[in-house]
Amino acid sequence: MRLLFLGDVVGRAGRDAVLARMKDIRTRLSPDFVVLNGENAAHGFGLTPKVCDEFYAAGVDVVTLGNHAWDHREILPYIDSEPRLLRALNFPAGTPGRGSGVYALARGRRVAVIQVMGRLFMDPLDCPFAGLERELTRLRMGPGGVDAIIVDVHAEASSEKMALGHVLDGRVSLVVGTHSHIPTADAQILPGGTAYLTDAGMCGDYDSVIGMKKGPAIHKFVRKVPGERLSPSEGPGTICGVMVDTDDRSGQAVRVAPLRLGPRLQECWPG
Repeated sequence: MRLLFLGDVVGRAGRDAVLARMKDIRTRLSPDFVVLNGENAAHGFGLTPKVCDEFYAAGVDVVTLGNHAWDHREILPYIDSEPRLLRALNFPAGTPGRGSGVYALARGRRVAVIQVMGRLFMDPLDCPFAGLERELTRLRMGPGGVDAIIVDVHAEASSEKMALGHVLDGRVSLVVGTHSHIPTADAQILPGGTAYLTDAGMCGDYDSVIGMKKGPAIHKFVRKVPGERLSPSEGPGTICGVMVDTDDRSGQAVRVAPLRLGPRLQECWPG
């Protein structure tokens, strides 16, 4: 099976890039399943039902969120009725929506997607390690279980992402980090057969400060006084993500490769 994960979409630049290139990506790579992190897609902060539906119409199968999940209040009733939209699994009990899902593909195959948020330098949610352990008691890869499992770790600290990757090694197909908005160069298959990437990077304008306009972002660091509100940079968007091929019997990764398409970073199609 071929799985494609696209990193955090930031503002209109990221949305336009994804919507414009998704048909080409699907034609050239033929992914069986596409996951996208959309937590910054609506004006740089959060997601709206309208934007989410645009991603589905373009060919995205599942959208994940993150620490800006609730920035647009209209997402609250929508997420309860839309199983393809996931928030972090380790939000407290009673939070709207769901943190994981199992999705049916052709020929009876099934893919599970789980998202957790880290706790280092982030909101103090429930423990992502414990939450994943509970979830993986009911979601297992291989005969009688699901055919692949994708875990989106929305976290600030690379150490926390790597620790989760090693804890999950051999039990899931892909552990991929989001939130940092910078693609890392450590795509690898861990010893147990799990594909891993510390951060997928963002889909957005890289002539920016992690997707935001440079001036106000720099002012915030230099002056340390309130200034113009951060807003998404509006230049041409670059798409960043990762592709994984899995073994049909075990669900473990046999190949992992980054995807980068756009004007600012060196382009990289999985060979």
